[in-house]
Amino acid sequence: MRFKIGDTVAVLDDVIKGEVVAIKNNKICIESTDGFEFDFNENELVLIKENQAELSKYSDLKNEDLLEKIHETSPKKHTPKFKSTIKQDQIPPMEVDLHINQLIDSTRGMDKIDILTLQMDTAKQKLEFAIRNRFPKIIFIHGVGEGVLKTELEYLFKKYQVDWYAASFKKYGLGATEVYIYQNTKK
Repeated sequence: MRFKIGDTVAVLDDVIKGEVVAIKNNKICIESTDGFEFDFNENELVLIKENQAELSKYSDLKNEDLLEKIHETSPKKHTPKFKSTIKQDQIPPMEVDLHINQLIDSTRGMDKIDILTLQMDTAKQKLEFAIRNRFPKIIFIHGVGEGVLKTELEYLFKKYQVDWYAASFKKYGLGATEVYIYQNTKK
């Protein structure tokens, strides 16, 4: 078994995330973030080593602030004096996961309108951040669901100088939209 009690896991083909609470008869029982217990086979789960919030905690900082923050937190080592050879078009696009369980810990007391409003506010904030900081592309992971969030995102995109299309099916499945941001546009 590669999982142990207390591990944080996510279900591969669903938006369920939780903590391993028991292992019995080759089944792994997890308690979801909503408090429900589910049994899964080992091959249906993936171990989460770091929370997405931890991975993207610097995403709202400006580039200079980010470099300064990384420099402060990284151990003092001899840094090589060379310039990166990565070209602008080789930089991977910024990804924003709009699944509600990635944005907040609990949806208790929220109805569907509250959830959609939070997701749209996050999308608008991240899109404007990408425009301000001259990111060429941004990917919004919205999931498949009933298509309400995807439709609302398209209304949002129409307000900006951007093009959007389905993101890589191989990487994201049907639940993501890639946005290309036009730079230096005259209004």
